[in-house]
Amino acid sequence: MAQSADTAAEHQRILREVESTDTNCLGPTLRSVYDGQEHGLFMEKLEGRIRNHDREIEKMCNHHFQGFVDSITELLKVRGEAQKLKGQVIETNRKLRNDGKELLATMDELTQCRLQQRNIATTIDKLTHCLPVLEMYSRLQEQMRAKRYYPALCTLEQLEQSCLPRAGEYRFCAIMAENIPVLRAHIRDVSMSDLKDFLESIRKHSDKIGETAIKQVCVREGERGGNAQMTVWLNDSWIWLRVCPSVRVSERDLVDFSPVYRCLHIYTVLGSRDTFENYYRKQRRKQARLVLQPNSNMHETLEGYRRYFNQIVGFFVVEDHVLHTTRGLVNRAYVEELWELALSKTIAALRTHSSYCTDPDLILDLKNLIVLFADTLQGYGFPTSQLFDMLLELRDQYGEVLLKKWNRFFRQILDQDNYSPIPVATQEEYRRIAGQFPFQDPELEKMSFPKKFPFSEFVPKVYSQLKEFIYACLKYSEDLHLSSTEIDDMIRKSTNLLLTRTLSNCLQYAIKKKNVGLAELVQIIVNTTHLEMSCHYLEEFISNITNVPPHMVNATKLYGTSTFKDARHAAEEEIYTNLNLKIDQFLQLADYDWMAAQGGGQASDYLSDLIAFLCSTFSVFTHLPGKVAQTACMSACKHLSTSLLQLLLEADVRQVSMGALQQFNVDVKECERFARAGPVPGFQGDTLLLAFIDLRQLLDLFIQWDWSTYLADYGRPSCKYLRVNPHTALALLEKMKDTSRKNSVFSQFRKNERDKQKLIDTVVRQLRNLIAAHQS
Repeated sequence: MAQSADTAAEHQRILREVESTDTNCLGPTLRSVYDGQEHGLFMEKLEGRIRNHDREIEKMCNHHFQGFVDSITELLKVRGEAQKLKGQVIETNRKLRNDGKELLATMDELTQCRLQQRNIATTIDKLTHCLPVLEMYSRLQEQMRAKRYYPALCTLEQLEQSCLPRAGEYRFCAIMAENIPVLRAHIRDVSMSDLKDFLESIRKHSDKIGETAIKQVCVREGERGGNAQMTVWLNDSWIWLRVCPSVRVSERDLVDFSPVYRCLHIYTVLGSRDTFENYYRKQRRKQARLVLQPNSNMHETLEGYRRYFNQIVGFFVVEDHVLHTTRGLVNRAYVEELWELALSKTIAALRTHSSYCTDPDLILDLKNLIVLFADTLQGYGFPTSQLFDMLLELRDQYGEVLLKKWNRFFRQILDQDNYSPIPVATQEEYRRIAGQFPFQDPELEKMSFPKKFPFSEFVPKVYSQLKEFIYACLKYSEDLHLSSTEIDDMIRKSTNLLLTRTLSNCLQYAIKKKNVGLAELVQIIVNTTHLEMSCHYLEEFISNITNVPPHMVNATKLYGTSTFKDARHAAEEEIYTNLNLKIDQFLQLADYDWMAAQGGGQASDYLSDLIAFLCSTFSVFTHLPGKVAQTACMSACKHLSTSLLQLLLEADVRQVSMGALQQFNVDVKECERFARAGPVPGFQGDTLLLAFIDLRQLLDLFIQWDWSTYLADYGRPSCKYLRVNPHTALALLEKMKDTSRKNSVFSQFRKNERDKQKLIDTVVRQLRNLIAAHQS
C-alpha cells in the first residue's frame, strides 16, 4: 500500500511538471518515467489528464461563440459606409488638385528665387573667407621667394590655424593644406642649412675671434701695447661683441649670429625647439672636440700653441655670446660642462706637448700665453684656477730645463777656464771684474798695476750665471698671482737645486776629470772659497728683487756654502789622491840592490827627484788655506812613509842585506830632512817628522841591532821602539835569515858570521814567542 501511494504521488508530480515545464526540458522528466517500472500506469493517468483538459477547452469555446457571431455581423454593415466615404475622398482630392495647380507653379518660382538668393549669399560668404586665404598664400609665396623664412613660417601658421578652417573644404584649400607640411619642411631644411653654414663659419673664424679677444686683454692689462686707435678699436670691439648679434673679427670678416636666432625662432614656432637645441649643442660639442685636439707638432713652435689657444678662446667667446643673447639655447650648466671638458683636455694636451720642450725661452713664452689664455677666459666668467695650478707644475719642468741649460753654461765655463789668477793691468779692468763679482780686498786695491785677483775667470762668470738663473726664475713667476713670499721661496728652491745639483756636479766633473793637475785643483779650491764667501750677496740679491727680507722666519736659505765646501773638500781629497799617485809613480822607479854589501852615502836618485817634486808642489800651495796645505803635506809624508815600508816588506823581496838597509836608511833620512825643512808653514816643532816615526824606529832597531832593549821593554809606554810592530819586525828579520845556509848575507866561514846567524835565529824565536804570548 505504501509503495502504491508513493508511486501515485510521484506520477502526480511528474504530470504537474509536464504541464508547467517548457517542452525542451521534458527529456529528463520522461526518462524518469521510463526508467521506472510503472510507466503503463503513468500512461493511463496521462490520458485521463488529457481528457480533462479537452473537456475544459470545449466548455470555454461554447461560452464565447455567440459574441464572435455578433462581431462579424456588424463588420459587414460597416463595409458599405466605407465604400461611400472612399468615393467622397477621391472627389474632394480631384477638386483640390485642380484648384492648387496655379498656386504650386507660383510656389515653385518662389522656391527657385529663394534658392538662388541663398546661393548668392553663400557664395559671397565663402568668397569673403577664401580671398584672405588666397591673399595670405600669395604673401607666403612672396616671403618664400624673398627667403624671409621666419615671417613665412608665421604666415604659414596663421594660414593653417585661422584662414583655412574658416574658408571651408575646397579643393584649393585641401591642396594648400597638403602643401603646408612641405613648406614647413622646406623652411626647416633651409634654416638648418643656414645654421650649418654659420657653424662652419664660426669654426673657421674661431682663431680670429680668439686672437681679438686675447689682444683686448693685452691692451686692458697693459701687457702688450699698441697705438691709440688700435686700443680704442679693440675696446669697442669687445663691448660690441658682448651686445651685438655679430662679432667683428676684422674690417673684412663678419661673423653674423642671425642664422642662429632665425633658426631658433623657426624651430620654436615649429614646436621643435628641443630638437634644435640638442642639434646645436651636439654640433658644438663635436666642434669643441676638434678645437681641443692639438696638432701633433704643436710643441715645436710658439705659433702652434698660440693658434691652439686662439681657437679655444674663440669657441668659448661665441658660446658666451650665445648664452647672453638667446633664451635657453645654451644654459650656464651646458657651457660649464663644455668648459670642464675643455679644461681637462687642454691641461692634458699642454702637459703632453710641453714635456717635449727643451728650450726654456719657449717654455717661458708658453707660460705667458697660458696666462693670457686664462685671463681672457676668466674675463668671460670661466674658472681658470686649474690652469694656474698647471703652470705651477710647468714651473718644475721649466726649472729642470733651466738646470740643463745652465749645466752646459757651467761646463763650458769650467772647460774654457785657464785656472790661473786673473791679471789686470788697468783700473778699468779691475773695476770690470769687481763689478761682476763682489770681491773686496784692501791690500789688493793698494797694490800697483799690474796685479792679479786670487781667483780665475770662472768665479765672476759663474757668479754672473747664478744671477742670470735667478732672473730667469723670476720671469716665470710673474703674473702667476703669487705672493712675494711664494716667489721668493720658489726662486730660492730653484737656486738651491742649481747650486747643490747642477753646479756641484759640474765642479765634481772639473775636479774628477782626467789630466787635471795639482795647480788646477789648488785654483779650484781658491775659487770655491771665494764663491762660498759670495753666498750672502746672492741672498741679498734675491731679497732685493722679491722684496722679501732675508731674515724672514720661513725664508728658505741658500745651500751655496755647503755646495762650495763640498766641492772644496772634493778638490782637497783629489789633491791628496793625486799627490799619493805621484809618489807611487816615483816609487815605481826605485831600484834597490837588496843584497848590497854596504849602503851608499847619498840618497837614491828616485827619492831625490821625489823630494824635489814635493818641494815645488807645496810651493804653489801658498794661496790655499793653511790647514789644507798642512793636511796635504802630512798626507803625502804619511803615504810616502807607508809606501816605503811596504816596499821593504814586499813579498818579491826574498832577502835583505844590512847594506841594503843602510841605503834605505839614507833615503829615509832624506825624507826626514825634507820634513824638518818645513815645506808648508804652520807645523809646530817636528810634527811632520811623526809621519816617518814608524819607519825610523824600525830601521834604528835593525841597524843598531838593539833587540835586547826591544824585547825587554815591549808593551811599556816608555818603550824606545814603541811604534815597531813585532809582526813587521819578524817579517823583515825573516828576510835577513839564510834559510838555505848557503847564500846568506852572512854566509862567511868565520865564526862571528855564524854567531850572527845564530843570533838572528834566536831573535826570530823570541819574536814568535812574543807574538804568541800577546795573541793568547
